[in-house]
Formats: sequence, structure tokens, C-alpha cells
Amino acid sequence: MRFIYHQPVPNFYTHENPHHPKTTISDDFLIAFKDIALDLGFAGLSYSRLSDEFKKEWGIDWDNIIILKYFMSDNILKMKPSREKCRLEDEEFQQFGKKTFALADVLRENGFMADLINPLDDRVSLRSIAMQSNDAVITRNNMCMFKEGLNLGLFMIMTSIENLPFKKENDMDWVRDYCSTCGVCIDRCPEKAFDENGMVIRKACTAHREGCSICINFCPFYKRGYEKVKKRYLRMKK
Repeated sequence: MRFIYHQPVPNFYTHENPHHPKTTISDDFLIAFKDIALDLGFAGLSYSRLSDEFKKEWGIDWDNIIILKYFMSDNILKMKPSREKCRLEDEEFQQFGKKTFALADVLRENGFMADLINPLDDRVSLRSIAMQSNDAVITRNNMCMFKEGLNLGLFMIMTSIENLPFKKENDMDWVRDYCSTCGVCIDRCPEKAFDENGMVIRKACTAHREGCSICINFCPFYKRGYEKVKKRYLRMKK
């Protein structure tokens, strides 16, 4: 049976976008903004500057993205797929969606354009935007992983700020090689949702329609953390 996953997040803006938005943010204010996000419970921030090719591919005309990452609850992830699990996941999603509106208002109030990217809008892929940050990688079980963790939910703000600390290179590419030698997610998948090449069969995977998270629970990156897995990987390569 298919369960209802996330519901749309209501509009919680309290400030309008400025008519003549600023394009440059000071280091001090960016640090203060990040501290506010962390105080609200977010796990960290990343930044994407979308390439011209990406914008053309997705038919969008915005450039600069602030990515807000939050930890999905361990207790919820360990639950079996059910309506209750999906309800709790959506409740958590709604809470962080409301907090994202509050952060957009902080930017608006200080003279920057800031708009929440609708996370349920299929016209653009948040995963693809995340990959433009050079701060994430897609794991073998098709999860978008940042260094903070595998169990992350994402919200994003498009903004007029042009001098965000964008990364030019991705230092997480080694994860793909590690994943190719692991295969725990393949062995543990109850739906056998991987093809003969070890690639996820999206139609068979029930993560986004029933809330299955077994592959996350058994993944070394979730159980041990990014840095510990990296140290093990580097030892293996010596």
C-alpha cells in the first residue's frame, strides 16, 4: 500500500523581498546567519552556484543557493514502513520547512532577496542542486550524502547573494569507489531494488512512497560516520 509522504509546506514569510536586493554579504553576517541556522537545529549549510548548463537544462534563471541540512530522526529511521512513520517524517519536514522560512525572512529583513525553493516541485531536482555545491556525493543506495551524514533532509533558499563561499572542487569523490567495494545496502535491501550492476531500481525502491530506510540503517556512513569510514578507506588503499 502506498502511503502519503510529505505535504506542501505553508507559506510562513513575514517580510517581503527588497525592491533593490543586496548582492554582497559580509563575513560577519554570514557567520551570524549560520549560527542562527545551527541554533534552529540545522546540521549545517552548503552553497551552490548553478552553472549556465544546469540552468538551461532545468529551465530556471536563478543562480545562488543556500542549502540547509537537517538530521532525520534516528528513532524514525529505525521504524518499519508505516503510515505512522510517514506521518512523523512529514511532521519533522514541516518543522524544518517553517524554520527555513524564518531564515529567509532574516535575509529579506537585511536587504537580500531570499525565496524558499519548493522541495516538492518536480520541475527542479534538489539532489542535482546539491551536487552543484561540490559538497555532496550520491551513494550506492542513491542517497545524497554530505559530510555531516547520510541521514539528512534538505531545504534550499535561492538568494541574491553572489559572494557565498562556493566550493570549486569536490573532495568526496572517493565515496563512489568505497561504495563499489561495500554492497551492504544491496545485501540488506528487502525489495531487491538493485540491478545486476548494483544500481538502484527506482520503481522497486520503496523509500519515497512507503518510508523504507533499511539501507540507511545498515550503511557504514550512517553507523560509523563519514570521517571514520574515510580513515578506514585510506588504510585500505595503502
